[in-house]
Amino acid sequence: MDLNLPPKVTDRAFARLAEIAEDTGTPQSLRVAVEGGGCSGFQYEIKLDAPAEDDLVLEKAGQKVLVDSVSLPFLANAVIDFSEELIGARFVIENPNASSSCGCGTSFSM
Repeated sequence: MDLNLPPKVTDRAFARLAEIAEDTGTPQSLRVAVEGGGCSGFQYEIKLDAPAEDDLVLEKAGQKVLVDSVSLPFLANAVIDFSEELIGARFVIENPNASSSCGCGTSFSM
């Protein structure tokens, strides 16, 4: 597995970002970060945010997903997607680097 490959963002995730921009009237970037904590050691933070200087910007059709340089190694080869299920609609991360994850879907260990 190549740890230098950036995360991928699905068309569905970019489409949802476009919907959010349309609903709010303001294009906003989606930030995906990894922080210490959560029930498994690390947790994802996913929020709308403005780009920072050291961000990796993944862009398609004017929609942007941001990953800061500290979080990037934890998200190598990960897939950022948008899921609509009975429990609700949310951005999800499929991370091949995680050795285990929590039922909540936002916490993982390596």
